[in-house]
Amino acid sequence: MDGLSQTLLNTPSGKGWERIGIRNHHGINFPLSALHSENSCGIGDFFDLLPMIDWCHRLKIDFIQLLPLNAAHSEADPSPYNAISSCALNFLYLTLHALPYLEKCPQLKKKLKEFNKNNNSSRINYPEVFAYKVSWLREYFNEVGQELLNTDELQKFIGNHAWLKPYSLFRVLKDQFRNISWKRWPEDIRHPTPEKLEALYQEHKTDLSFYIVVQFLCFNQLKKVREYANLKGVFLMGDLPILLSSESADFWQHPDYFDDHLAAGAPPDFYNAYGQNWGFPIFNWDTLRNDHFSWWKQRLLVAHTFFDIVRIDHIIGFFRIWAIPPHHHSKDGYYIPEDEKEWESQGRELLKMIVNTTPMLLIGEDLGTVPAIVRPILKEMGICSTKVMRWERKHGEDKSYIPLQHYPPISITCLSTHDSETLAQWWKEFPEEAKPLADSKQWPYQPDLTDKQREEILWDSHHTSSLFHVNLLQEYLALFPDLSWPNPEDERINVPGTVSVKNWNYRFKPSIETILSHKELFSKMEAILFSPSPKS
Repeated sequence: MDGLSQTLLNTPSGKGWERIGIRNHHGINFPLSALHSENSCGIGDFFDLLPMIDWCHRLKIDFIQLLPLNAAHSEADPSPYNAISSCALNFLYLTLHALPYLEKCPQLKKKLKEFNKNNNSSRINYPEVFAYKVSWLREYFNEVGQELLNTDELQKFIGNHAWLKPYSLFRVLKDQFRNISWKRWPEDIRHPTPEKLEALYQEHKTDLSFYIVVQFLCFNQLKKVREYANLKGVFLMGDLPILLSSESADFWQHPDYFDDHLAAGAPPDFYNAYGQNWGFPIFNWDTLRNDHFSWWKQRLLVAHTFFDIVRIDHIIGFFRIWAIPPHHHSKDGYYIPEDEKEWESQGRELLKMIVNTTPMLLIGEDLGTVPAIVRPILKEMGICSTKVMRWERKHGEDKSYIPLQHYPPISITCLSTHDSETLAQWWKEFPEEAKPLADSKQWPYQPDLTDKQREEILWDSHHTSSLFHVNLLQEYLALFPDLSWPNPEDERINVPGTVSVKNWNYRFKPSIETILSHKELFSKMEAILFSPSPKS
């Protein structure tokens, strides 16, 4: 056993490394929503992952990274980082044609074909998809819901998930009050006593059952996807947002766990000169600690139902969080804890709790302004850090790019993220950053990447000294004009800190069937992943 393997197996994350394997791992990253196939209903769904898993298996890609799959706050804001629940899955991802007892509902089967046309739009029409799927699922529930409720499997599901009934009641009440903020509900419903809560459960029993059945179906489908992936030697990598909306079922149920007098965000930094205000409440860590972190442990156990690896969003926030007072600019915030001496002990405590709770291997998103203590602790605990190649520079020195062979092995390398420009967009729009990279490769800088340059940079990203390598699927599709949108800006998923009609409704131009049958794409990707040099 080499020294690195021995070191990693002896970290608190050792069991996760033992299961995943201490070797080079190559992956693909994409939002599930962006997929579409012949059977899709306007948005990617759980079983759309099955043919993608087969494709990855053929390519010897051994993990798929997904953006968060939690139930979104609303169809008007489809951001997967603004969830209505820390545990509930987004039922828009249900594969409708594979639901149980559907053969008893011929009219519903017929309706599925009518909705295929919504796969053809360049962007996901969330309001239309939401309205269709909710209407369809309510009809389905009316037909077979009671049959599902009578099964031992569903009753066991209810008993195993303490969050399920409060979440379902919250959804029912949201419907009843026409989706207004729960903070404007009647006082006895905003802060119900145990007796009032039980009365609400009884009053809304039927409507409650709809949301319970839908979650049961979501969990079953995603569990089957994970089982299939593991059978094919492919790991699923989830994404756990650190924060949660104040308009969530969790906040309504556990208001003492959160502090919405301050909004979490980020200070001005290299990535955003104005800072960011995410609008999410910060945590009351003392209250969570007094409850033995049961809420966090519940989240992690649910995530492990589906994932082998998990990306921990804004892992720096476990050490300290940038807190912004009401009606203030993000630059006016301050760190909590305010005493910098407390950051290390808090970070150690919380990450130790996470590692001890779940066997999932952790990938830390440690981008932004990073305190000096963070990365040594991640390394000590066996948690991977994140290396976005365009940002890996000697910022305190000559700003030259850090050599790829100098990346720490306990890391994941990528070219771009869901929050950044794609490679082509960055190369064109930020020449002052791209030119030094071109110079290092002895290329004359031109605003448009050539195919050969793109291939070489993709090859580089898979041959750093990191153990994990992953890129957004659209970075490979861009090798072929017929597989990507004409305007590179349309390949971007999200622009953080903005409200835009283009955020989070990205859809791949090619269907799954087209991707799988594209022999040239497969060959190019094989060469990028496994050829001994970028010019092979």
